[in-house]
Amino acid sequence: MATDLEVETDVETVADLFERIGHIPPDRILVNPPLGTATEKDVVAAGNAPRKRLCELVEGVLVEKAMGAKESQLACFLIHILLSFLEKRDLGAVLGESGAMRLMPGLVRIPDVSFVSRDRLPGGELPDDPIPDLAPDLAVEVLSKSNTKTEMKRKLRDYFLNGVRLVWLINPKTQTAEVYTSPEDMRAVGKSQALDGGDVLPGFRLPLKELFARPKRRKR
Repeated sequence: MATDLEVETDVETVADLFERIGHIPPDRILVNPPLGTATEKDVVAAGNAPRKRLCELVEGVLVEKAMGAKESQLACFLIHILLSFLEKRDLGAVLGESGAMRLMPGLVRIPDVSFVSRDRLPGGELPDDPIPDLAPDLAVEVLSKSNTKTEMKRKLRDYFLNGVRLVWLINPKTQTAEVYTSPEDMRAVGKSQALDGGDVLPGFRLPLKELFARPKRRKR
């Protein structure tokens, strides 16, 4: 019997499949290999191809990451802040928007930013595998225009079902965020409020105003 994260045998149409992966826009769905047949080898091949498509693997489908230049810049600033916080704390590793991880067989996710605690790293180090068998403690998604609500709902389920402890959904358009400790437990963070690391990164605090002010050109 198929689990909730496997392609069910009653999926008969492309519409059924698209519903299961989160109504993702068609221009982010790769059809080579055919829908429902993709594997981790195809994820690696897509990333090594001349166009270098960064793809997640969901239900045997290659789903291209939705991230523009501004979202990438914001993720880079967040990585810088996290690395600065961790510089004197041997807590774990920070990964960027190409840090693919196998959450379970057949499911590859690539958070825009992630933190993996030292306890989850084999021997205290990241494996050499292009898609290591890891689940981050913290997964961060910087929302883009093509991210659908159902896609993010599916991602939240995937993350927490496989051991993620904390998820930040950051909305550049509204300059706000949502903090999840489970798919159902959410705390909204407004423009004047701050993200905190909770039990995952004790002592970490980042006012959203500081995060969103960084990409702006400073006045001379």
